[in-house]
Amino acid sequence: MNFQTEAQQDCYQKVADWLPEICDRISKPVSDSPIFSLQFGSATVLVEVRAFRELESVIYIWSYVATDVEVSSDLLLYLLKQNDEFRFGGFSMEDEGDIRFHVTLLGASCQQNEFKFALTEVLESADRYDDLIVQRWGGRRAADALFDI
Repeated sequence: MNFQTEAQQDCYQKVADWLPEICDRISKPVSDSPIFSLQFGSATVLVEVRAFRELESVIYIWSYVATDVEVSSDLLLYLLKQNDEFRFGGFSMEDEGDIRFHVTLLGASCQQNEFKFALTEVLESADRYDDLIVQRWGGRRAADALFDI
């Protein structure tokens, strides 16, 4: 495993210890990166432990919501307004047309209940918004796109 800092390694181990209690389908998709892939039914959530400065780390929890969506100003305004409604997390786009929902937590101070809540927030939000976004703006639900591969 390639860690950039000791704080990242410590946080990774903390998350690794928590995950078996939360999810029974865990894999590590990139063998040399601090990433966990979790399966919950048809949903896939990625948990990345990233270095943040020298003495800290962040836990980045995310899931694709929809892919191949035609990006329009209407869609972007909708996502931005929805982000204002969330207590934790929000929508983002890594690549144009690929919408995901994510939550970022500070690694060192994160507690297991906070991590579990954030994980649930990502799962529920991705599940809630996938049909709505695809129905209104096109594209495919991320869960459906994964089965096409």
